[in-house]
Amino acid sequence: MKGLKACYQSEAAFRQEVWLSIFLLPMAFIFGKTGVEQVILIATVFLVLIVEILNSAIESVVDRIGDEYHVLSGAAKDMGSAAVWLSLMLLIITWLIILI
Repeated sequence: MKGLKACYQSEAAFRQEVWLSIFLLPMAFIFGKTGVEQVILIATVFLVLIVEILNSAIESVVDRIGDEYHVLSGAAKDMGSAAVWLSLMLLIITWLIILI
């Protein structure tokens, strides 16, 4: 729970995704026609939150090491951000397919 609290307090993107999930989770029960569809919709929401937490953890560790720029530090942060972007794309595609 400390990790959730720390991420919520320090990461604006995580806060936005939490508020988005508060909206999307009830919508999953409305738009999912079967239990399987509902679980898939819910899972994609949680996946975005999980990946964002992991990305925030990577960024914290990299920032802890130092402020100076290093190619590997930049790559690590970029990869974490790419993972968040991919999880968001999965959420959007999944929701669109199930809604359409």
